[in-house]
Amino acid sequence: MLSVGNFLSEDEDEYIQNDLNVRRKILRQESNIFSMTDSQFVSYFRLSKDAFKYVLGQITPDLRNRVKSTSVPNTLKLAATIRILAEGSYQKGAGNDFNVSLSQSSVSNVFRECIEVLHNKLCPNWISFPTTEEEKYEIKEHFLKNTGFPGVIGCIDGTHIKIVAPRMEERFKYLNRKGFYSLNVTVVCDHKLRIRYISSHHHGSVHDSLVWNTSDLKQHMKENFDNGERNTWILGDAGYPLEKFLITPFRSADEGSPECRFNKIHSKTRNIVERAIGVLKNRFRCILGARQLHYTPDICGKVTAVCAALHNICIHFKIEMPIVNANPYFMTDSNDVEMNDDLNALDIRSSIMLSLSN
Repeated sequence: MLSVGNFLSEDEDEYIQNDLNVRRKILRQESNIFSMTDSQFVSYFRLSKDAFKYVLGQITPDLRNRVKSTSVPNTLKLAATIRILAEGSYQKGAGNDFNVSLSQSSVSNVFRECIEVLHNKLCPNWISFPTTEEEKYEIKEHFLKNTGFPGVIGCIDGTHIKIVAPRMEERFKYLNRKGFYSLNVTVVCDHKLRIRYISSHHHGSVHDSLVWNTSDLKQHMKENFDNGERNTWILGDAGYPLEKFLITPFRSADEGSPECRFNKIHSKTRNIVERAIGVLKNRFRCILGARQLHYTPDICGKVTAVCAALHNICIHFKIEMPIVNANPYFMTDSNDVEMNDDLNALDIRSSIMLSLSN
């Protein structure tokens, strides 16, 4: 059967496209996302109205200036971008949400522009490892009071972010042991579930321990230790090497032994990072894994870091955390490899174990 389109002239095609563009322009001009109720706004964008306006104010100076009257307002640029992050929406669907009225190609351009600016503006300011003594003391006190484990300033874990198959010559790097393409992302969180460190550019095929060993965080903590910092560490599972500033559990601890008690308290304390990752992924479902990110690995890494920064902003603005569902793409590298543990680190862990037994 012949389509009506077969009988349209080029002039008619152009007329229809121009009419569609005009309609989209009118809808954009009439769109007001802030007319939603507060609860609707958070449900759609994860941010409160105040948090959204804060983010918009931070990135507006770096967004491209509007030249044509048909240009997309910055408010709608950010709305379309966060909608994709929040729901993992396809770009065409995000463009049609809330009368944003953007074509798929426009949403694609807007998304890439906003992600770049969000990554450059938000991540350095909203994802930072504890550096002041006041900050470290607050975090240590909370963990000690709530779990009994001393000296903890953060908990570390790895998680995989599902991505679409990269270029053919790179695919083997990103194919993880579960058989899908991913980024292996390292996260450190504090007692408030804030992401204090994220490394989101490593190939999915690499082990958590390799990510750690090549990280600037390890170098930072080593320098602090070498400069005399003591009784300060992060907790990791058995997939990480035991270090003087990274405490891991004992392997094969006998039930009822001091080592077993240590492991239980260690697990209770470290569990917060798994919860933080769960909250992050359920808040910004584009990285949850039900649908892979359809961008280059570089952009996928930036998307993940931006989600972490926005997650911290949500905590700052006291936005209710989502219910965390089990993630079928959660992976752990625990017990995959044997480590050559640092002898001094063994002594430190034994000292902690004795303090927990008293």
